[in-house]
This record gives sequence, C-alpha cells and structure tokens, in this order.
Amino acid sequence: MKLILVLMVGARAYAAEPDWQQIEKHSLEFLQQYVRMRSINPPADTAEAAKLFQNELEKNGLTPKIYHSGPGGQTNLVVRLKGRDSSKKPLLLLNHFDVVPVDEKAWGMDPFGAIVRDGFIWGRGTLDMKGIGVQHLMALIALHNSGITPSRDMVMISTADEESGGERGIQWMIANHYGEIDAEYVLDEGGMGSHDALAPNKFVFGISVGDKVPVWLRLRAKGTAGHGSQPIPDNANLILLEAIRKAMTLPENDKGSPVVEEMKRKIGAPLSQNKFTSAIQRNTISLTTLSAGVGSPPRVNVIPSSSEAGLDCRVLPGTNTDEFISDLRARINDPRVTVEIINVAPDPGVSRTDTPLYRAIENAILKHHPGAIVTPMIVPFGTDSAFLHRRGVIKYGVTPMILDTATAATMHSDRERLPVAEFLKGIHIFYDVLASEF
Repeated sequence: MKLILVLMVGARAYAAEPDWQQIEKHSLEFLQQYVRMRSINPPADTAEAAKLFQNELEKNGLTPKIYHSGPGGQTNLVVRLKGRDSSKKPLLLLNHFDVVPVDEKAWGMDPFGAIVRDGFIWGRGTLDMKGIGVQHLMALIALHNSGITPSRDMVMISTADEESGGERGIQWMIANHYGEIDAEYVLDEGGMGSHDALAPNKFVFGISVGDKVPVWLRLRAKGTAGHGSQPIPDNANLILLEAIRKAMTLPENDKGSPVVEEMKRKIGAPLSQNKFTSAIQRNTISLTTLSAGVGSPPRVNVIPSSSEAGLDCRVLPGTNTDEFISDLRARINDPRVTVEIINVAPDPGVSRTDTPLYRAIENAILKHHPGAIVTPMIVPFGTDSAFLHRRGVIKYGVTPMILDTATAATMHSDRERLPVAEFLKGIHIFYDVLASEF
C-alpha cells in the first residue's frame, strides 16, 4: 500500500509543470473565438462550436466523439481522458455550447464581439457558460499534456441544448449514449466566490449541491371582445392582470432550505440582500411573457377576447410541485382563467458533501483563495446536471471565480461579462481538482 501511494505521489511530483503563461494566453484567445460563434438557442446550431472544441482536443492528442442530435445543427461532444482505476466511475465535466438570444439594440457593443475592456471579456455566453466550458477544456488538456494520469477517467461533455431544457442535449445523450457519460460525479455551472454577493463583507465560496426546480406555467384569460372606445369589466386583459396579481402573491410560510441554513451557519452571518440570495431562500414567480391583441400589429382600438401570460416559477428542492400549482390555482379562483403547465422539471434533490470530490474541490479553492469560507449552496436556476443527479450521479456546481454582485447579475443580460483574471485563475483551480486523488 505504501508503495502505491509513493508511486502516485511521485507521478504527480515528476510530471511536467504546465506552461501556465502560454496556457493562459491561448485560453483567453480561444474564449474570444468561442464567444464570437453565435450558437443561439433556438435553434441551438452548435456544429461550429463543437468543431472548434474538436480541433483543439485533436491538436493535443485527445480523441473526441461528435454526436448530431437534431436536424438544425444541434451537436454534442464527448471526450475521455483515461485514469488509473477503471473500477471507479468517471468524473464528468459538463458544459453547454448554446447561449440565449440577445437584444442587440440594448447592448453598448457587439454582444458577440468578445471585447476585452476594463479587465473583463464582454459578450453573450461569457458567464453562461462558455467561460466555464473553456476552463474545463483547458484544464483537461493541461492535465493530459503534463503527463499526469488521473485517479479515474475524466470525461468532458459539451451539449447543444441546455437553454431550452436539454431535449437535444443532455436528455438526448442520456437516452441514446448514456454509456459514454455514465459517471459517479458531475461538475456543472453553479456556485461561485464573492466578497459581497453571498454575504456582506465576507469572502464566501459556494459549491452548489442542488438547483431550484423550474415550474413553467401559462395563464390564459377569456373575456368579451369589443370596441376600445367602450370600456367593459369583462376585458380579458384586466382579468389576466388580476389573475397575475393573485398568482404572484405567494404565502409567507415557505419552509426554506436546509442547505441555505447550513450556508448561514458556516458564514456566521445573514446572507446579503440581493436578487440571487433572495431567490435561493424561497419559492419565486417571475412574470416573463405577456401576449394579447387583435391584428398584426395589434390594433389599439380593439379589446381582445383572450390574453395570456407566462410565469417562470422556481421552487426549492423538496417542494411538492403539485401542491404548489394547486395553491396557485386556488389563489386565482376565477373560471375565466386557465392555468396550463408548460413544463415541470423533476426534483432531483441535493447532493451530499461528505465525498472525496467535495473535499478536493474545497482544497483546490482554498489553495488559491486561502481566506475563503467554503460552503455548500443551492442556485436559483436549473442546470443540465439535474438530469444526471436523478440517475444517482453526485452533482456539484463550480464556478471557480470571484464575482461581485454586479457582475454575477449580468448572466442573460445585455451587459454579460467575465473578469479575465478570474477566468484564468479558474483554469488552475479545475486543474488542481482533476489532478487530485478522489
């Protein structure tokens, strides 16, 4: 046993140290090239992005596999770096190629320009999640090129369709090629480090162990059509507005999350007051779409007979979603309004933290940020790894970067950006995780 340990330590000690200066320079240039690819979902045509990753991997002696999952160019990529112990299931590095659409007029610059300015790289997908995807890619390549054989297989999967629920991405891969990605652990987007976003004046690094559960609903109101010059109470728009008001008046007795309570204990202080920390402490509802009117463009002088709204509800892990929807219908309590379920994601629960990988992540973070308070957390959004967690894979969300409140809030916004120095440091953190014994 001692001999095995000596050999393992020796393998790391005598491995070639990565040329970090060159890796960092190349990684930033690669990320700029990647962000400039308009892999917008819909349609999630990710063929160009997959080719970019494929070429980089092959150039460094790795053999990725390409999977075409849809007629619109939806493309997924998987690559495996063999480890020493084939009896252990792999660690899966999960990221996605696709990005959400942009309102180009709202940006002060080209949203696909990948401009570096004021210490940030700007553009759609820098935070969600092309930056992390490049960190995964470059850490894996650096490990391979250093000559280190990891403790188990390391598998990276980049998917096509995360932003629309993963039907042509992770769900398709699970249904058709699960053997390629069957893992013990998965690392996805999620937790982050911050000096202010998680707790005021506290340097906290969160490792996500669970997601809030998406519940997407459509409210549809029926009324009486008529001439706009003659107001009527049976106006579908007015009926809908009142239904929205009632639906969004959530009860105050949310049970909260045990993970959030553990966060507070570890931090030793209340959480910061911002939209992120508010969302992880309770069930939430956002009004995201409104649609009404007659004609194209809709006529201002016509009262429509129907109108509808989209609600993006996110509930804490452990919430009974059937009861949540039933309570919402009861609050509305209007026969003129229907509540249609667009999508309800299964609740995979949360991952435990007493694992060798969790300790390896914590150690890697503390190596580069020795003053940090490392804590489990949940995130208010859904991730692809939830589909794997339902199959027993232990999932953690790791964004190995320090983000202030303002920067963290730019995900999906018209000012999305990533601090360059933190992007580069994150590659080192992932490299140390991959090189760890777990």
